Amino acid sequence: MDDLLKFVLVGIFPEETPTFEKREEEGYVEYNIAVVKDKMGQIIGKEGRVIKAIRNIMKIKATLEHIKVNLILTEI
Repeated sequence: MDDLLKFVLVGIFPEETPTFEKREEEGYVEYNIAVVKDKMGQIIGKEGRVIKAIRNIMKIKATLEHIKVNLILTEI
């Protein structure tokens, strides 16, 4: 899952990939993605379409692994 999220983030930010923290509990994974305030619009996208797409991709992968996943965005 980490590799998939990193791959997606590098696609959006090729010059400077945001960092993320992973918190795991039994059957649940939470990613806290730290994004620079100026770049927040790129990851959210128009009407939230980009972040929704990222969340959907991660949920598909999580479903295959029989876990739940959540993405949280924070500004630096």
